[in-house]
Amino acid sequence: MNLTLSRAAVLRAVGFFLLWIMLSGGDPADLAVGAMAALAATWASPSLLAPDASRVRPAALGRFALRFLQDSLVAGADVARRALDPKLPLRPGFVLHTVGLPPGAARNMFTTLMSLLPGTVPTGSDERGRILIHCLDVEQPVAAQLAAAEALFVRVVGEARGDG
Repeated sequence: MNLTLSRAAVLRAVGFFLLWIMLSGGDPADLAVGAMAALAATWASPSLLAPDASRVRPAALGRFALRFLQDSLVAGADVARRALDPKLPLRPGFVLHTVGLPPGAARNMFTTLMSLLPGTVPTGSDERGRILIHCLDVEQPVAAQLAAAEALFVRVVGEARGDG
């Protein structure tokens, strides 16, 4: 086992164990079972998602997390306002976001994260690979907001942007 693989295995094992602790509520009686589950998940994970050379950049992750939290709060407040005030217009529809990430894990992760933002739901892609986003108001700058979020996300994962 080379150093990169063993480092990846340790990081995955720690991550799986921390996930177990969060899900189980940290009950000490469950720690032994959690450790076994983390080891089993670590053993199975390389065949499901092989370690690669990409590295998460902690500073960029912090900036992305703050931006994501800010966007979530703003979008959540907007959705709540629209739901509670019938005078506010709803112009639901679809917008296309030209994604720069190449198809693969990073693009899928970005799309999944964007599905967590209130008022927007990625629903698929068109024949050119652009992401089709359902939103509550097509007159809002949804595509521009996603492009800004994607630029931050690219810095986090260190993925090279494609042609889009």
